[in-house]
This record gives sequence, C-alpha cells and structure tokens, in this order.
Amino acid sequence: METFTEVRIFSKPKKVYNAIAKELIKLTQNSTQEIFDIALSGGNSPKGLFKKLSQKYADQIPWNRIHFWWGDERCVSPDDEQSNYKMTVDYLLSNISIPPENIHRIKGEANPEQEAIRYSEEMEKSLNSRGKNPVFDIIILGLGDDGHTASIFPDQLELFEDEANCAVAQHPITGQKRITITGNVLNNANQIFFLVTGANKALRISEIMDDSEAAKLLPAYYISPENGELIWFLDEAAASLIS
Repeated sequence: METFTEVRIFSKPKKVYNAIAKELIKLTQNSTQEIFDIALSGGNSPKGLFKKLSQKYADQIPWNRIHFWWGDERCVSPDDEQSNYKMTVDYLLSNISIPPENIHRIKGEANPEQEAIRYSEEMEKSLNSRGKNPVFDIIILGLGDDGHTASIFPDQLELFEDEANCAVAQHPITGQKRITITGNVLNNANQIFFLVTGANKALRISEIMDDSEAAKLLPAYYISPENGELIWFLDEAAASLIS
C-alpha cells in the first residue's frame, strides 16, 4: 500500500509551520476558484501554524475566498478549552479579517448524532463533489500518539468504510464523544497535509513510513487520497526513527 506521496523533514517545528504556511499561500494565491475549502485539524499541533499564518502571513492570503471547516470536533461548547473551534478562534480567526459566513464550525454543544447529520448536509450543500463524496481543497491533519487522525481511533477503523460524510466517534480512553469526518471524505481531498512534530510521534511515524505490520492498526496509515496529493510535514524529532 502506497502510504505517502511526499515527505518533507525540517529541523524544528517552526520550520514545519513556515513550510505549510507557504504552501497554503501558494495554493490559495494560484487558485482561480471563487471559494477555497480548507478543513482544519484540532489538538495542539496546529497552534504554531495558526500563529504563523495570523502574525506573519495574514496579508498574503485571500481570506475572503477561504472557507474553513473542521476535520473533527469534541462534543463540548464553543467556549470550552477543549473545543477545536475555540483554539482556532484564539490562535487564528480572531487575528484575521474573514467573513463570518466563511466559517463552518461543527456545533460540539449540539446532539452529536443530529450534528453529524447536519454537518454532513452542510458539506454536501457547500462543497464540490467527486463521485458521491464532497471534496476539500486542503485537509490539514494531525497524528495522535496512538496513530489516530481526525477523530478516527484505532478501535474504529470501520469509519474508513462509513457511507456518511460525518460520524460520531468516541475517545477509547476518556469515552468523550466527538464528531469526525469519515475516511471516504478524507481520502477524497485534493491535498492532505499531515502536520506532525515531536519525538512522541516518532514511533508511529516510523511504523507508517516503514510500512510495518503494526501500521495496519493505525488510522493514519489509511490516509491515501485517491485523486489528490499527500504531503507529510515532519520535524526531525518526529522523523527520527524512520529506517
């Protein structure tokens, strides 16, 4: 199984953020599309990228054409410290000038099952499609220590076969409910950027890159856009165990 298109390794996290920022600038500036749809990752990984975009490159990105979506969200209110949306507001959205209608948040405070359906319908209505699935121009993904990505966890690999665009997932340890985009939508993107930094991710990265048996248990291993490009942006610590 071909698990990656391109791997770029940088000396430190700041250089990873810079490289992704420059890639986003290039793709959005060169695009003739009226609307450019980007699905964002949650967790800690993108904070540095969001700071870089809003502090250094804010004037180089056509925000009026960018529509932001989320790959997943924890089932909490939008002002909760665990909310992916709140983190994005704090580090990016509050520092740039973007039309409010360009922000498509997952309502973590809503009934999870109903919200998965609502968000799925919003994607169908707003996004381009290829085959029966919606298409994101770019999806930015992170990698958990356990190999999860978006909110597809190792015990829920069936979400790569799920017919729906969104599903309700559950964190295997805390039991917290989350809403996630499913594998069919993730693998329908035009571009996927994996943003992975830190030595705590090195074992999972090596398993995936070395195509080991252990990798077949990891959701991130199954990210392979059928009609798009996959780029891994790693720092040296995350890449340190690749053989």
